[in-house]
Amino acid sequence: MLFIGICGASGSGKSTLAQELATMVNRSILIINQDAYYLDHPDLSFEERCRLNYDEPSVFDHDLLLEDVKKLLAGERVPKKRYDYTRHCRADVPGVFMEPHDVIIVEGIHAFYDPRLRDMMDMKLYMHVESDICLLRRIERDIKERGRQIDNISMQYTTTVKPMFDQYIRNYEQYADVIVAGGGKDAKITEILAGYINNDLHLYRGQAQRRITC
Repeated sequence: MLFIGICGASGSGKSTLAQELATMVNRSILIINQDAYYLDHPDLSFEERCRLNYDEPSVFDHDLLLEDVKKLLAGERVPKKRYDYTRHCRADVPGVFMEPHDVIIVEGIHAFYDPRLRDMMDMKLYMHVESDICLLRRIERDIKERGRQIDNISMQYTTTVKPMFDQYIRNYEQYADVIVAGGGKDAKITEILAGYINNDLHLYRGQAQRRITC
């Protein structure tokens, strides 16, 4: 069983890369989105939840994510976590589980934040994409998938997204084994990474970190 982390700015193509790998890797893959592990705040009003900074590390339940990954790597299934972005609250569905797979991928803006989780990863991929491209992708995603307005997206980007990228996310690149430039839809990059997973990734378990730029 292999454990891979994908980290990078919002809109950098983390989810896209994970999904592309899932179509090319000859093993079963479970993709875990770190956003599903936002802390719940049932004691706060909707207006108060809207004002939270959802781009800082402390809004995630790192302990719960770590516990779930450990169980999955040990061959145990765990309850699937969900998050409702429109109401800003957890939306887990009872009776729905995540099963162990040959490859487990955790992707998120702070996927490399917790050293306990980071140290368990067999391969760490960092998405290095220009900030203007990330912003355009985020605008398109938030309008289509999360029902948000452009003024709300713009305010969130300037007040939380960009500051948290500068303070935290850009620095995660130092932990990467592979730096992926340009996003997750580059067929050549995906083919190279899928080759590592299919054939060679087991050689990296327990070995010294190797940095590759794609």
